[in-house]
Amino acid sequence: MPTTLTAFADVTTSDSALRRFLHGLPGVDAVGLEARAASLGTRSIKTTAKAYAIDLAISMIDLTTLEGADTPGKVRALSAKAVNPDPTDRSTPMTAAVCVYPDMVATAKKALNGADVKVASVATAFPAGRAALPVKLADTADAVAAGADEIDMVIDRGAFLAGRYLDTYELIKAVKEACVRPDGTAARLKVIFETGELSTYDNIRRASWIGMLAGADFIKTSTGKVGVNATPANTLLMLEAVRDFREQTGIQIGVKPAGGIRTTKDAIKFLVLVNETAGEDWLSNHWFRFGASSLLNDLLMQRQKLSTGRYSGPDYVTVD
Repeated sequence: MPTTLTAFADVTTSDSALRRFLHGLPGVDAVGLEARAASLGTRSIKTTAKAYAIDLAISMIDLTTLEGADTPGKVRALSAKAVNPDPTDRSTPMTAAVCVYPDMVATAKKALNGADVKVASVATAFPAGRAALPVKLADTADAVAAGADEIDMVIDRGAFLAGRYLDTYELIKAVKEACVRPDGTAARLKVIFETGELSTYDNIRRASWIGMLAGADFIKTSTGKVGVNATPANTLLMLEAVRDFREQTGIQIGVKPAGGIRTTKDAIKFLVLVNETAGEDWLSNHWFRFGASSLLNDLLMQRQKLSTGRYSGPDYVTVD
């Protein structure tokens, strides 16, 4: 099995070649995809397995605040919660990352003070992506210079939907290069498709392959800023894509569903999707993340219930 993208070298040499490849991918059976996602969502997880799943889900969260009203104080508080989600139980795992706008990266980095929690930053004119390429690259470079460990970029959905696939590919490649620091290290790149705006499952599959071919470290469903965000079906489709990509190239790519995942029940459904579709290799926060702001609180309440036998309620967790 190859361990590089050599086998796909000719695919990205021109817009017509890339189009032929993408439109040659197998069509998505929408009914079958949704039925499988629904079926996997009925799996029952109990006791010890549920406790493990809750801790795993906590460790996979990109604890997020992406509001115009964000303040340094809010980001510091969120960072403290990421490091110590439940002050009454120090065995609670840290979250994977804190995700903020570029101007808050330095604040988050300082607040985390070397803790094993990444700082993720949205970039490329998030969430709409409506800006010129130099602006998008400067947005990325500023976040990386401020200390971002990870960049969550948005594709130009207008370009993609107009069939300008090579432009979409080149944008991702350019942002990937902007993630590299002067010392040669690089921020990991998550590529957001905004699946709710891509209209069809076939488009989601094509966008997934463009992102992977262009060097994405993660492919991500959504910004969380539109009506339809992460769903079991679109996440299942992306998990199939990263599984197939690794089978053909030897390269592993992460997946991040974001937006609308609010409850422990929801999170466990997604973990079942990961295990049953991509496999155990993706069951770590290096390869799977939840983009969420409210999910953590429900996970903490369910964790407390398993530990104490009592449901503490929302008054016993911090409001983000």
